Amino acid sequence: MTLIFTQSDWDGLHEQAPVTCPDNIILDEFEEITGVPDYLGQGYGWGTELLPGVWLNFEDIEYRQDLGVKVSAHKHPIQMTIFLSGFLDCNIHPTFDRTCSYLSGSGISPAYLEQYRDPQHLTFVNIEIEPDVMESFFLNDRLRQSDPVKQLFKGEDWKVSFYPQVTPAMRSLALQMWNAPYRGAAKRMYLQGKVFELLAMHLDLIAEDGTRNQSAPRLKPETIARLHYAREILTTQFAQPLSLPQLAQQVGLTHRSLQRGFQTLFSMTVMDYLQQRRLEQAKQLLRQGDRTVAEVAMRVGYGHLGNFASAFKRRFGITPSQCLAGKRAIKAD
Repeated sequence: MTLIFTQSDWDGLHEQAPVTCPDNIILDEFEEITGVPDYLGQGYGWGTELLPGVWLNFEDIEYRQDLGVKVSAHKHPIQMTIFLSGFLDCNIHPTFDRTCSYLSGSGISPAYLEQYRDPQHLTFVNIEIEPDVMESFFLNDRLRQSDPVKQLFKGEDWKVSFYPQVTPAMRSLALQMWNAPYRGAAKRMYLQGKVFELLAMHLDLIAEDGTRNQSAPRLKPETIARLHYAREILTTQFAQPLSLPQLAQQVGLTHRSLQRGFQTLFSMTVMDYLQQRRLEQAKQLLRQGDRTVAEVAMRVGYGHLGNFASAFKRRFGITPSQCLAGKRAIKAD
């Protein structure tokens, strides 16, 4: 059974959980550490406000059961996350793991459900930056006027998210932050530099190729809400999806508005998103190791095993059988 928490309950549980700082972690006075309730798992998180409006956090956690956290719509800062191990499911994003980083612009985040699967060892680096801090970097800078960078500042509009592939340089930077070689003020300065170096890498990627999985130009708020509802339906019913006309009718859009709006908002077609969700779910089921390839294919909605195997290898660079056997060197690494 999956335990579901609200965001406030989830934060409160971790803040109140007892924690003993592990021997391999040396914290400075400006850093704080939190624990994990014993009945949920084990591990800890630590971090600090590096500068006014800039937060850096590290997480090293193993959960003992399947968990879900429901987050309501809220104002969102600029955020970057790099996973070093494990993965996180979220119903409005691709699966985050060692291959898929997260860069979110500021603005309004829609409601979502994030899920943590047992068993797995989660380690990740998370950075949050208030948009006012970021805006100061782009005064009189032509980069501020580029379309990708403007997507980071949405104010009261829906925020935009990017999912760059994790490069070796990104991973190296995250590890350097995790294992900072200094103490005290020198450590703080070192971490500040690494945070903005990692941000520069992400900005360079999105400025070069405009890699976006989410954007919202010239769409009415009501239409955006209906498109998010359509994606939520696809996320939960990917094994037996509605037809496009049925889906359009259910969310209150025309067939054409659904197709064009989905492409505009999420930078992919409805069918591309459906296949992505099926394959991401298949990868997770195969990693659990308690089902055959054929059982997984059927469970995620593939009636033909050959089609499933071909699609899986195109996306991840390994076959479903190799994934089941525990091979992790997928294409995006």
